[in-house]
Amino acid sequence: MAETQAPEVDYTLNNPDTLTKYKTAATISHKVLEAVSALCVEGAKIVEICQKGDELLEEEIAKVYKGKKIAKGISHPTTVSPSSYVTPYTPLVSDAKEAETTLKAGEVAKVQLGAQIDGFGTIVCDMVIVAAEGEVSGREADLIHATHYANELLLRLMVPPGLLASGTDEEKAKAAAEKPYSQSQITGLIEKVAKAYDCTVVENTTSWLFDRNEIEGTKKIILSPGSGVKGEGLPAVGEVWGVEIGLSLGSGKVKTLEHRATLHRRTTTTYILKRPSSRQTLSEVVKKFGTFPFSLRQLDDEKAAKVGVVECVRGGVLRQYEPAGEADGSAVSRLFTTIAITKNGITRLAGPTTDLTKFKTDKKIEDEEILKILERPLARSTGSKGNKNKKKKAAAKKEDEPSNE
Repeated sequence: MAETQAPEVDYTLNNPDTLTKYKTAATISHKVLEAVSALCVEGAKIVEICQKGDELLEEEIAKVYKGKKIAKGISHPTTVSPSSYVTPYTPLVSDAKEAETTLKAGEVAKVQLGAQIDGFGTIVCDMVIVAAEGEVSGREADLIHATHYANELLLRLMVPPGLLASGTDEEKAKAAAEKPYSQSQITGLIEKVAKAYDCTVVENTTSWLFDRNEIEGTKKIILSPGSGVKGEGLPAVGEVWGVEIGLSLGSGKVKTLEHRATLHRRTTTTYILKRPSSRQTLSEVVKKFGTFPFSLRQLDDEKAAKVGVVECVRGGVLRQYEPAGEADGSAVSRLFTTIAITKNGITRLAGPTTDLTKFKTDKKIEDEEILKILERPLARSTGSKGNKNKKKKAAAKKEDEPSNE
């Protein structure tokens, strides 16, 4: 008797369960981001904020998909980056000096974290001006405005041509035949937004295609790429992306910081590890985090992990994220949005929520092309049918009500 094979699971967005899992992970990410952002006050120790953020992520993740054989966990550990830091920052308790790092008043702190359900991860990053009370003005306000609009522009540039076109079939076909923006065109337009606020784009700011158990897929968009660096591919319907925008009040050039690399991620490389400590570290990483990023402080024995990770990185089984900052020490921003591209346009799964009314600037965008792009919708309106039904129900209810005459 022939064995019957289990049906292959569809992990694309064509499967409604996939989008549901992404949205569940996004809800958790947003909830924890809000709580962690509130902890970013003057004098707060960054390592303690990161620890609390991960605790909250674990608590919220434990509440969903209970009793089901579905892998779930943290897709990105809680990181809090001070003003001039370009990359996510997560110090260790065992590194005494860095463990004492605190947030200072006026800093542009970047909070990044994420959750994953069944390998479908969402990552979000937003900014907090530490100890800001009331309206914020000056260069930090310029930076916030610039970053918000650069992010909104980038998202609209990622909508595939003709996807949201209306009109006759001929008009729709004409819109669909338009060429998508190239990566150099995208960089050029984002740089115009930055320039309007006297800011610069942080070099090598990268957005990635997401997949199941993968946050650095085969496609990537790189803004202001450095020498020998280039992006690959453009967004398409049915894809999920992690969209990053980073601007600077300085040069936008990046330098490696003299801090320990604490953020790592498992690769697909296989290598025979010689040291027992290395094998133990890798085993714990595989079990707890799969292929998602993690901080050494999340491992059972932080000090042992610092030793065990060395051979893992050297052998290529773990990737090490080098801490980097603005070359001239200026404040930098970072926003990170996880989006799904469907036939109806872009759905923001997890993203920042900037209240521009709190930030006052006298600068503005005047480029007509950019202003027109910013007016475009991200998605097709799907609420008209529901609104019509509501009106019909309201009318029917009114007819049924007794007259007061």
